[in-house]
Amino acid sequence: MASLSLHHLSSLHHTSTTPLILRTTTALNLRTTTYKPFSIKSQSAPVLSQDDLKKLAADKAVESVKSGMVLGLGTGSTAAFVVDKLGQLLSTGELSNIIGIPTSKRTQEQAASLNIPLTTLDSHPHIDLAIDGADEVDPNLDLVKGRGGALLREKMVEAASSAFIVVADDSKLVSGLGGSGLAMPVEVVQFCWKYNLVRLQGLFKDLGCDAKLRLAGDGSEKPYVTDNGNYIVDLYFKTPIKDGFAAGKEISALEGVVEHGLFLGMATSVIIAGKTGVEVMTK
Repeated sequence: MASLSLHHLSSLHHTSTTPLILRTTTALNLRTTTYKPFSIKSQSAPVLSQDDLKKLAADKAVESVKSGMVLGLGTGSTAAFVVDKLGQLLSTGELSNIIGIPTSKRTQEQAASLNIPLTTLDSHPHIDLAIDGADEVDPNLDLVKGRGGALLREKMVEAASSAFIVVADDSKLVSGLGGSGLAMPVEVVQFCWKYNLVRLQGLFKDLGCDAKLRLAGDGSEKPYVTDNGNYIVDLYFKTPIKDGFAAGKEISALEGVVEHGLFLGMATSVIIAGKTGVEVMTK
């Protein structure tokens, strides 16, 4: 299908059965230009950067936004392109009367700088559409999110949304969650964080899991602190997670765990930008 209505997306939200993945590809003009016979000229296809691909996916997602909507605004490099596009469309009058619920302080600051009206879940508990990036996308459209540190607010906002569109480049596709070998974040309270780090690693010892406290990244040994005042324990898997729902349940059962980065059965569509085009995957 080339496009989907929000009503259709909404009806499929939060299902946990194995989905039928439909793929729609919008071709980009990336092929080598063909010239007349005997011409000695040649032209190679433009090379798209990862940011170019993210922007393509973001622009495609924003096509689903209509005036008057309440929107969940994601966090991260791809979501930032979405917010930029929304600000542009508001400034030109192509969109009007939209209101956004940001999932992080930095998204809030970006949206405010673009004069996007903002609100909270307290005032608007029902969201029409959320758009956000993902760190991993598996064939069932289940996700790993939260490497940007905003997993708790992202999950709260996206769970309250009638439709949730994920935007990413093709480097985020995995055969199984945890399969990239990169971090799967778990937000924990500061109190006895090391106790929970050890317990989290023990849950997945058969998957070769290594658990590490996320640091602030400023060259110091200070822990990274989320917008909610918590720490993050990053889990690194040598083998993909076999059962995401069982894993999420085990993680959430640990006292002191606030939220985990497994977003399961939440995405209603995923827009992937690759070298040959933009692919829309839906349930």
